[in-house]
Amino acid sequence: MVHTEHSPDIVQAQRDWIRTYNSLAEAPTGSNTRLRRCLIDLSRRLVQDVPREQLADLRGQAEEKS
Repeated sequence: MVHTEHSPDIVQAQRDWIRTYNSLAEAPTGSNTRLRRCLIDLSRRLVQDVPREQLADLRGQAEEKS
């Protein structure tokens, strides 16, 4: 596993992604459009800024600092 110290804004984006994903999982079916759009935007940012092999490390950092 690659251990990389990610920038605080990327770690925050991952924390926001986790929080949004959990909220979406609990949201009623008819009221989740805003959450889905937010999750898509966060996903797009993370995919563009973090190499695939570093995603697990980023998740670990985001959970550590929660």
